[in-house]
Amino acid sequence: MSLCAECFNNGDHTGHDFNMFRSQAGGACDCGDSNVMRESGFCRRHRLRTGENIPSIPRDLLLMSEMVLPRFILCIIQYLRDGYVEPDTSTERDLQKVLQQLEPQISFLEELTKMGGAMRTVLTKILTNQQTFKDALHGSPVLLVCECESDWVNELICKALWDCFRVAIYYQVHLPFTKEKVLQNHRNLIKPFLSSDACVIESLKHKCFLEELLFWTIKYEFPQKMVTFLLNMLPDQDYKITFTKTFVQHYAFIMKTLMKSHESDTMSNRIVHISVQLFSNEELARHVTEECQLLDIMVTVLLYMMESCLIKSELQDEENSRHVVVNCSEALLKNNTYWPLVSDFINILSHQSVAKKFLEDHSLLMLWMSFVSFFQGMNLNKRELNEHVEFESQTYYAAFAAELEACAQPMWGLLTHCKVKETQEYTKTVVRYCLETLQIWFDAIGFIDEPAPNQVTFHLPLHRYYAMFLSKAVKCQGLDLDSLLPDQEMLMKIMVHPLQIQASLSEVHSNMWVRNGLQIKGQAMTYVQSHFCNSMIDPDMYLLQVCASKLDPDYFISSVFERFKVVDLLTMASQHQNAVLDSEQERPMLEGALTFLVILTSLRIHLGMTDDEILRAEMVSQLCMNDRTHSALLDLIPENPNPKSGVVPGSCSFEDMLSAVADFKAPVFEPGGSMQQGMYTPKAEVWEKEFDPIMVILRTVYRRDVQSAMDRYTAFMKQFGIHTGNPWPPYKERTPLHPCYKGLIRLLHCKTLHIVIFTLLYKIWMDHQNVSEHVLCMVLYLIELGLDNQVQDNKGDEVRSGFLSGDFYSLNRQLSCASRSRALRNTAMTVGSQAPISSPICTISSTLSGFVSLRQLLRQREKTFPAPVFSLVAERRRKFQEIINRSTTEAAQVVRPKSSSTRWVPPGTPPQLVTEILEIRESMLSLLLKLHQKLSSKQNSLSASWLEDMDTSRLAHGDGITAIERILTKAASRSCQIQRSIQDICGKVCPPVPPKKNSPTDKKTMDKEERRQRARERQQKLLAEFASRQKSFMETAMDVESPETESSMDFGASEVMESEILYDCVICGQSGPSTEDRPTGLVVLLQASSVLGHRCKSQEPKNLPTSDEEHIYPADTCGAAHDVRLTLMQRFFKDSSCLQSVSIGWDGGVYVQTCGHTLHIDCHKSYMESLRNDQVLQGFSVDKGEFTCPLCRQFANSVLPCRPGRGTEGGAWHSPTNKKTCVLVKEVEDLQEKMGHFPTESNLTKEMELVIKDIKNTTQKKYMDYGKNPGSPDNDFLFMYSVASNTEVDACLFCSYRNQLFHVLAMHMRLYSIDSAYNPWTKLTQVEEEAGGLTQPEVPMLYRDVPSLLIIFVLTMPQPLRKEHFSCVVKMLYNLQFTQALAALSAKFSSEERQAWSTSGALKKNSANSEKSFDALLSHVINELAKDTSVYKVNAEETTMVSSNVWSPQSIEFTLQQFCLPFLRLACLLQHHLYGDNLNGCLEEEEFSSLAVCLGLLPSAPQPSNAVHSASCLEWPSNAFNMVTQWCAEVTRLSQTHAEQSLTLLIQDPQWAAPHLLQLPDNYNIIFQYYHRKSCTACKKVPKDPALCLVCGAFVCLKGMCCKQQGSCECILHSQHCGAATGIFLLINASVIIIIRGHRFCLWGSVYLDAHGEEDRDLRRGKPLFLCEERYRVLEQQWVSHTFDHINKRWGPHYNGL
Repeated sequence: MSLCAECFNNGDHTGHDFNMFRSQAGGACDCGDSNVMRESGFCRRHRLRTGENIPSIPRDLLLMSEMVLPRFILCIIQYLRDGYVEPDTSTERDLQKVLQQLEPQISFLEELTKMGGAMRTVLTKILTNQQTFKDALHGSPVLLVCECESDWVNELICKALWDCFRVAIYYQVHLPFTKEKVLQNHRNLIKPFLSSDACVIESLKHKCFLEELLFWTIKYEFPQKMVTFLLNMLPDQDYKITFTKTFVQHYAFIMKTLMKSHESDTMSNRIVHISVQLFSNEELARHVTEECQLLDIMVTVLLYMMESCLIKSELQDEENSRHVVVNCSEALLKNNTYWPLVSDFINILSHQSVAKKFLEDHSLLMLWMSFVSFFQGMNLNKRELNEHVEFESQTYYAAFAAELEACAQPMWGLLTHCKVKETQEYTKTVVRYCLETLQIWFDAIGFIDEPAPNQVTFHLPLHRYYAMFLSKAVKCQGLDLDSLLPDQEMLMKIMVHPLQIQASLSEVHSNMWVRNGLQIKGQAMTYVQSHFCNSMIDPDMYLLQVCASKLDPDYFISSVFERFKVVDLLTMASQHQNAVLDSEQERPMLEGALTFLVILTSLRIHLGMTDDEILRAEMVSQLCMNDRTHSALLDLIPENPNPKSGVVPGSCSFEDMLSAVADFKAPVFEPGGSMQQGMYTPKAEVWEKEFDPIMVILRTVYRRDVQSAMDRYTAFMKQFGIHTGNPWPPYKERTPLHPCYKGLIRLLHCKTLHIVIFTLLYKIWMDHQNVSEHVLCMVLYLIELGLDNQVQDNKGDEVRSGFLSGDFYSLNRQLSCASRSRALRNTAMTVGSQAPISSPICTISSTLSGFVSLRQLLRQREKTFPAPVFSLVAERRRKFQEIINRSTTEAAQVVRPKSSSTRWVPPGTPPQLVTEILEIRESMLSLLLKLHQKLSSKQNSLSASWLEDMDTSRLAHGDGITAIERILTKAASRSCQIQRSIQDICGKVCPPVPPKKNSPTDKKTMDKEERRQRARERQQKLLAEFASRQKSFMETAMDVESPETESSMDFGASEVMESEILYDCVICGQSGPSTEDRPTGLVVLLQASSVLGHRCKSQEPKNLPTSDEEHIYPADTCGAAHDVRLTLMQRFFKDSSCLQSVSIGWDGGVYVQTCGHTLHIDCHKSYMESLRNDQVLQGFSVDKGEFTCPLCRQFANSVLPCRPGRGTEGGAWHSPTNKKTCVLVKEVEDLQEKMGHFPTESNLTKEMELVIKDIKNTTQKKYMDYGKNPGSPDNDFLFMYSVASNTEVDACLFCSYRNQLFHVLAMHMRLYSIDSAYNPWTKLTQVEEEAGGLTQPEVPMLYRDVPSLLIIFVLTMPQPLRKEHFSCVVKMLYNLQFTQALAALSAKFSSEERQAWSTSGALKKNSANSEKSFDALLSHVINELAKDTSVYKVNAEETTMVSSNVWSPQSIEFTLQQFCLPFLRLACLLQHHLYGDNLNGCLEEEEFSSLAVCLGLLPSAPQPSNAVHSASCLEWPSNAFNMVTQWCAEVTRLSQTHAEQSLTLLIQDPQWAAPHLLQLPDNYNIIFQYYHRKSCTACKKVPKDPALCLVCGAFVCLKGMCCKQQGSCECILHSQHCGAATGIFLLINASVIIIIRGHRFCLWGSVYLDAHGEEDRDLRRGKPLFLCEERYRVLEQQWVSHTFDHINKRWGPHYNGL
């Protein structure tokens, strides 16, 4: 079911699970169709009842369309006829050209469908009416209705229809159109189908427009416009029925065209877009199935399609094979050309009524099984034994996809309808036909009982069909398993190929197929991958479980070890030879065989587990491997039961199950820059009780995932103190078996498996080669499974006790034993024997006499086997005999003396065996106890009474020792005899003694534990020696560095050396000072910035507009305000004075950062040269000076030279002074006049000039030319101190390196002298006589930016600057800042308040402390400014409206402090970087007093916060009132002519809130719905890839050529204009953030996550997305702190194309 966005938003879908997707091929909205959805889900527009009075369209209104459209459609068809040319040897068809010419006409039909139901009804009538088509085809005259061309037409018909009418007349007259030509062309086109398959493809004699229109749609390979038109008509039910029938009639034609198409992918998508709308409706699908034989057509078409790519099967008997399989290298399979047809078949099988018809039609079922058999045994792999393959075929992709889609998916569709007892007959029928087809396949490939060696195919769909219907019959339908099974011989055949696959998996992992290339590993991994496992390995394992439960267990176990090729390894002898495997392959193959047996006997997916239990086990196994995201978990859980819809075939939903087994970890942002998504991790109780390593092994694709699960399990055990060592995989008790599969337990109790277990336990105890810890783990697992699953028979306790306690062999005699003995064959030597524990001697033998016992055993079983089955068993016995004979021959050659090794032995001659007798007096119990002693490294590790003292609760988790104790405890609890045996053995157990050997050739081997101990001792000795050498080296080094003779060194010289700054070069490693000849530089990153310019007055960020009524106004930003202020100043004042009176740093400039590492300038040049020659560079441009720090790899693009000198200045520069203020003012004035000398040219100065050049090149041009004369020195002067201003805002740099930048800037600032005629310092500190005659006066002091003046003074004075002089500058500037605050405050008063404050302040003017009283100063400012009455009259009305509150002394004091705070903050920060003063934190209400104390404006003694007054910080160099009078007079001179502008410049508010990105809506759908169809403001088109600037809200085209200017796309241009080459854009169609930094860009990630904390990049999953506040804060922080370059690592060049 699919809904358009409009209907979805207008409907009630609360609590529904849905996916949003963007349809690329149109589609039909199902809203209003009661066959698809309930009426409660309809939108408001479709919720109209049929009984309501719906107004009908006037008949006359549709008359013209009924007359025009038939001819119009006919002309389109005629044009399609004439434009189509069949491909031949000489002519290439150009279908696209024809379609492009018809695009306006087809687009017009598409627009008609959007006019509503009335027009669609007219179109349906025309398209489906046979008479209309017949009349048009036979040339019926067109009704021109000449008398209707006047007013009637104009009133009733829209202009588009009338234009279309004229087009139709034109085509009818001018295009060739004859009856004979149409018929002839039609016959030629459909002729191939008449001769191909007459039973399916009937003669395509078109009877209406719709049929021929669809015909040409198919011929032209489903053009997009035509598909959209056909789909838009589907809401009309009559059209939908007729179109569906027509589609079915042309189904074979679609198949033929699809096979010939060169664009099969595009065509397939468009076919499915149509068919899914037709076949998803069950009623419609059932209707066409009954009337049009849809099922027959689909199956026959699929058969016909696959028959075109069949080849002879090479499986088994290559020469005589009569079986054919699909060729996976054909384009049909490689390109998935069959996919749309199979998809349709799966779709209709999802309807119960259609699926039942399919299952009831036996001939159709047989036909389908024939189709499935085409995939049986495809893509055969033949093991390369000599040379590596030259070309690795990748056909396995096509093979796995074909089996999953063409075979497995239809199977699952049928199985969904076979869940109840009423459908038993369907299941029986499918099972019967599966067995019949399997028998035919066995006969066709010539299979008898043994598979061909070195061959494997992973594709057995017939086996899997049989397995899954068998499972469903037992689990859901209550059928008896035996009634559905074939005879024993057939069951043995069915077992072979699935078992061969399991053995081949181990072979692949053992590198036996390495010469076949990586593709064979790809097949092994795909076989168990989550999308395939439920359709491949699970049915195979279930089928093997069925075979194991019904066949002879000894035969099955023998077959397993024979297939895994490890029979030669199962010998008691210490040495052996394997005829098939190399020595390094034996261990993994043995581990594989045992792991397979454990999985086979413990897996319960199809043997008794409920759907809820299966889902829980699958979920736990995936979570234990790794923490998973919600979407990854959905993807990893196998398809059936399908969790992706949130509903599974159990009582528990996916979400409920997930919350029961896992905890959610919210998404986090790591310091390295990578963003973690929301993850689910297993609960603690899951690790403790539900972790199943066997399920993990079954479901893992990569072997490392098994180790990952064990590592996580180990970490959990240690974290909770359950087990401190390295635990073994825990044993998990299994779900009880279904009664039909009880025979599987016999596998655990058969004599063959007991022999294998005993042999392996013995070999592990004796430390034989090729037995690992994993082997022991699996052996113990099998023993424990046997204890937990007992065979129910009449023997009762006897069988259970014999399982472990009996001597391994009951034959109390010695038999000769070849050294290559095979314990596997000695099935007659029963473990469950009744021999007493104290049997004097047990021997092992693999000679012929042992085989005689096997023959006797098999003779006893002949009575229970039918004759055909016994023939297979007898054949297996014969082969075993040959293997034994061959083994004894090989064994003899091994032990024969070297002198006789070259003697020729005739073939078939019985060898002279050199035998040896191994005396073994052990049982399984004794071996287990001795292994416990071996693992614990203690003799007598278990006392005789340990069973009584055992705490069984701690045995659930642990290592091998715990596992053995758990087994022994279980065995003792099940049998008193075993308990007594354990107690007896515990008292007698002793260290392992090697068997007595009569052969003198064998050497004694060192005990394994002793070797380990010696290795540990050697390691400790080496570590001690290394520590001793290290200590000696350190003592020597310390003596060299600080000899005693230096203790009498001159203290003064020592002090000079200590104070000299030493820099470590991170390239050459040398340490030394920076000198004029060889300067050292600081690695820095210079980047243009405009962050401060985006500050606003409001603390709250602006909201992103999501409707046409919402807007963002950029005029209230800091940058815009300063632009207006500077422009206004330049109208009235001298340009150089204006540029010194503002700081463009508040708008934009250069931001400097450093990682703190230093290097020599010459080393840096060599480093850059090496980078330039390196071809493997990504992410930065060396030609632009970019590089990464050689030490920390942080991004940088320049080196800042370090000035030579001492690290700490002398005490005189920092010591407090008692000089009077007037003296300090005079000294500062003298320093300014001195201006210092420019240093002589050196390497250092050259590098400083290069740094300034880098800084200028970094910034944007608009930040360099604010003056009226671009390129003037005044602009450079303004830019220099703006750089200092901008960098001062960054408090994150190292303060010890900050003065290096100031030194460079100060050196270049000395090039620009301050105008001596108007020195700001004299205006600031002296009362001067009024100067007149200036055409363009200087900027008044009350208009100047005080922080800018501070930086200008510091940079233009000789360096280093004494702290007393710095403090003097700060105090003088504070006087000006305070006066500006008073002036701005007075302008906010009403006239009454001004009068009141003027009067009250005048009374205090004559007091002693009046110069430090804001009342007196405020009164004086008001009086001076009021001398020009126009100053306060401009905004008299505004202040009356605004001033609703009365200004109290407290509110005035608060306003004054807030006005002065920005200056105090910057001054304090500058003092910190220049002199190293500490910056202490404080409360917000104490900030003013803390900063004032730090700067020396207040005494150091702490004062109460309420006692601090801003006026008390004032310190005037001369009479305060005269200074204020002078400053106010400058303002009144301008106000006399331009009062309004004067007041605007006077009222300045330096308080700006911190910069913020736009506030985004919580739901991403709000953004998407508004912006994805919004037109670009530049090109007026809807962008293909729209993007939003998150700084200013601009809507731009990403990669849009339409908006490209000067070679750059819109996003690049906007990033330069808005963010000084830094842009942050939200991609609307992808929900991700893209960062543009200069010439580079990177994908940052997404700030919108779904309900499970996951991103949905490109909106592929379509889940609702919500704003992640934490991520958005991180994004904003990176923007403000300019750290995009450091945190985000994946950068690439954008080439101006974004």
